[in-house]
Amino acid sequence: MAQFSPEDRLARLRGPVAPQAYTARKITALTANPSCARRAVLDAAGVDKDKLVARVGFDARFGQSPFAISRGNAFEDLVKADGYAAMFTLLRQALDVPVHEAGVADLNTVGTTADLKIRAAETRHLLGRVAEGSDERLILDHPILTLQVAGQTAYLEPDAVTHRIGDRFYIAEIKSFSAIDGQADPGKVAEAAKQAAVYVIALRQTLAALGLDTTAAAAAVAYEFLLICPKDFSNQPYGSLVDLRQKLDAIEFQLGRLHRADDLAALLPADATFDLSLDDDGKPACTSDDLARALDYLDPAYSPACLDFCELAQYCRDQATAACEPARLGTSVRNELPGIDSTRTALKLIDVALDPDPTQTEIVDRLRAADRLRTRRIAGVA
Repeated sequence: MAQFSPEDRLARLRGPVAPQAYTARKITALTANPSCARRAVLDAAGVDKDKLVARVGFDARFGQSPFAISRGNAFEDLVKADGYAAMFTLLRQALDVPVHEAGVADLNTVGTTADLKIRAAETRHLLGRVAEGSDERLILDHPILTLQVAGQTAYLEPDAVTHRIGDRFYIAEIKSFSAIDGQADPGKVAEAAKQAAVYVIALRQTLAALGLDTTAAAAAVAYEFLLICPKDFSNQPYGSLVDLRQKLDAIEFQLGRLHRADDLAALLPADATFDLSLDDDGKPACTSDDLARALDYLDPAYSPACLDFCELAQYCRDQATAACEPARLGTSVRNELPGIDSTRTALKLIDVALDPDPTQTEIVDRLRAADRLRTRRIAGVA
């Protein structure tokens, strides 16, 4: 049987279509559910999950509207106008430092190429120059940072990294949601903070790769990020520093819990595929049944929270419902029923229609006690 490298195996799963890159948003979703092998493999292989879930018969629920994307791009252009003049003003206000001017290194391309590896190498070169003590003031516009995720190298693109201010680099993120009277939507700020935390971790890893020890690399990156968004109902840029310490601790912990995606992919049959390409006649290269079969080889870790961030959530929910998995009722229910794989089994154990095995005795006693209390309450006794 032919042997493939981990990278080749993941590429073969994806088929001939171009891979989707890791993003900070994808990584925060992955770390929110680190035991999900299904998402880990699909993200590592670069599979378009929106298209995949549509091909197996479910609606894709995520993605920004074209209007929101256009508004976001227009606001970012405004912040970057005149050599990032607006950002310098916000840096002065937020950090109380005399940042009057600085050079801007445009890393959207290097020369004529937008290749991620080349842009990452140029980012490392510029960061190294500043980290070595250069007093050059430099804003990195859309740098590329690398981060190890589930055994794969992710290439991440923050909006900007500032030069060292008070011996620290700062991540800056530009968002199009408004801050009304200095307060933005808490949910949107929290999501932006999760993404910024991923960039901070990636920047620390990049600096460590340049030769700084772990402690020095961590100290060289601020645990706050500069959030830039429109003020009130205007397009005037407004900036505030957002503390990331809790987010950093949580995401670093979860990154450490992720299984290697290539190890998970190696468990799949050789014919498993997530090929979403079309043949010369415009017909899908793989049937919906083929795709669903490949999905079923990968263990999900569904909970209702998945509906908030994962494209595959409805598909996984239907499977969990059909199997009567306790997790479909929430992680608390799943955790209260260790060793019991379905709510049908739990009901049979309560009704003494099924004898528990020795490992289930304690939880079954608790279930039956809870059922007696419920029955007494319904009868008005308790």
